[in-house]
This record gives sequence, C-alpha cells and structure tokens, in this order.
Amino acid sequence: MVHDGTVRHMASVGLPNPGLLYFAKVVVERGGLALIAGLGPRWAAGGWRSLSLAAALCFHHNFADLNQLIHFMKNVSMIGGLLQVSAFGPGTISLDARRNAA
Repeated sequence: MVHDGTVRHMASVGLPNPGLLYFAKVVVERGGLALIAGLGPRWAAGGWRSLSLAAALCFHHNFADLNQLIHFMKNVSMIGGLLQVSAFGPGTISLDARRNAA
C-alpha cells in the first residue's frame, strides 16, 4: 500500500511520528484542490509552501545527486509561485473573487 511505503520512507530519514506527518501531507495535498479552484487560496498556498519547504529540506538535500538538486530547485520554484498567490490573492476567475463580487 502507498501509505505504508511513504511512512517507512519518512521514518528512514529520521522524521518523528511519520504516521501523523503522512496524514498532514494528505490534508495539505487535498487543499491543492482549493488552490486550483481559488477557494481560500492564501490558506492553501501557505500549506503547500510548508509542504514544499519540508520536502526540500528533508528529502532533497543531497546536492551531489543531480536528481535531488533538480527536485530541490523545483520545490524552491514552487514556493516562489505560492508566495505570489499569498501576496496577491486569487485571480478574477477564482471562486473567492466571484463570491466577493456578488
């Protein structure tokens, strides 16, 4: 099962309480749907920023491995985009914008 493998991997890198961290990861990933729809995007972007930073620091820190470096830089790039959403909010076609216009 995917859950078991992910929890084992989290434990193998020394993360405390990997079962709880897996649950938090799943909650944040489901919040991505809110980010896509533009429903509470600042909150969703905050969760994704935290998840991306944690993944970069905990799993992609071996810069001698080109694959790890690429994933680290991908996470840093995602954090930059999510900061944009946090700073400027959703666009005009988001559910938040439509709800506020009504």
